[in-house]
Amino acid sequence: MANSRGHHLSRRGLLSAGGAVALGALISACGGNDDSGSGKSGGSASGGPWTFTDDRKQQISLKARPQRVVTYVGAAAALWDFGVRDQIVGVYGPAKLANGQRDPQVGNVDISKVEIIGNAYGEFNIEKYAALRPELLVDHMFTPDTLFYVPEKSKGKIFELAPSVGIATGSASLPTPIQRYSELAAALGADLKAPAVVEAKARFERAAQAVRDAVKANGRIKVLAGSGSADLFYVSSPAKNTDLMYFKELGVDLLVPQKTDKDGYFEPLSWENADKYQADIIMLDARTQALQPKDLTSKPSWKDLPAVKAGQVVPWNAEPIFSYAGSAPYLEAIAKSIASAKKVS
Repeated sequence: MANSRGHHLSRRGLLSAGGAVALGALISACGGNDDSGSGKSGGSASGGPWTFTDDRKQQISLKARPQRVVTYVGAAAALWDFGVRDQIVGVYGPAKLANGQRDPQVGNVDISKVEIIGNAYGEFNIEKYAALRPELLVDHMFTPDTLFYVPEKSKGKIFELAPSVGIATGSASLPTPIQRYSELAAALGADLKAPAVVEAKARFERAAQAVRDAVKANGRIKVLAGSGSADLFYVSSPAKNTDLMYFKELGVDLLVPQKTDKDGYFEPLSWENADKYQADIIMLDARTQALQPKDLTSKPSWKDLPAVKAGQVVPWNAEPIFSYAGSAPYLEAIAKSIASAKKVS
């Protein structure tokens, strides 16, 4: 998890829930739809009640499989890749760019077919959410029991409208949250034996092997994962970030910051001290809210970093899509970067 994740967590509670009168009227309109199928944790069946146990160890029980699901964009991206599409009626989080195109964090989700109830941190329109008649809310959890992007101050009102599922996406190697989202997708009715899903998993496994092979062929290469903001350069830790944990398992020599934030995800450095760590490749947070190489040319120390001088700065999806289809291209790109990198640090 890169800098903005920690920044977001410190900003929880900024959204004040308003429109109480209108909301009260809308709450009564929300409820389960009894004409859908059912599912259970790790699978699904036709007819009868639906249950799923999330990563808070909470069992969600409904009369029938939910047909109206609202999710954080990252959760929507994962479920969409596994085949859950018609049920996703709304999303929140970075979904649409200023030019109207999809934000990369929403993956392959067709944003013309879902209601966007918030497009940035702190944005969660409760009235729009209630109007969607949600039957289930799904979100990442980067810290235990905390649904990412659900505003702390208004979560009580939000949780009154529908049960929620939290999938742990921190402190676990990448295949684990991918597996959990596949289980949730199956419970929601997805066919995990569909050709597209099977091929995506095979591609993911080939890509993982490509990373192993690249490391074996060019094993001296040291990699730093980081994110830039106006005031700070955040060096991310492979001890907590799920994708970085997996890269280390695949053999990548990832730099480990010495003094991380309280959640253990990153070490914040002033730009004057951005050269504290030297690496051959810098994986730079490519999310919309993070500064990109063109934005960093005036920052002290940045242009003098060996990897920057060598042109070995590559985009990093600091919030990976937790599906095989979403993560395979990412692994392929990392393998290619390591295989072609020169030792400069």
